Amino acid sequence: MTKSRKIIYWIATLWLSLGMLSTAVVQVIKMKEEVDMMTHLGYPLYFLTLLGIWKILGVIAVLIPRFPLLKEWAYAGFFFAMSGAIFSHLACGDGAKEFFGPVLLLILTFVSWYFRPADRIISSVNP
Repeated sequence: MTKSRKIIYWIATLWLSLGMLSTAVVQVIKMKEEVDMMTHLGYPLYFLTLLGIWKILGVIAVLIPRFPLLKEWAYAGFFFAMSGAIFSHLACGDGAKEFFGPVLLLILTFVSWYFRPADRIISSVNP
């Protein structure tokens, strides 16, 4: 892995982790703004706890060494959560301000996944 790929990976992964962790915390503690947004989007409030815990577990999975299959699942979960958030805001007719966070996290998810080191990739070669 080249030095530039490693730098891109770690910058994207750290920003992704920070973004997912910060949104997870406000979801788990059910901050008023998050409760209002979930209500506006039409989701039950228990989704906040569920999404928050999943995001925390996903951040741990992405950051710990080894376990490439677990990392793939975490990246997939981040993709589904952020694309679902984007779709939900579209369906409710929300403005660009509400799209910024989910779009940024979706881009960071893709960049982190794409530039991940070889030891974090599932080998497609059968033994």
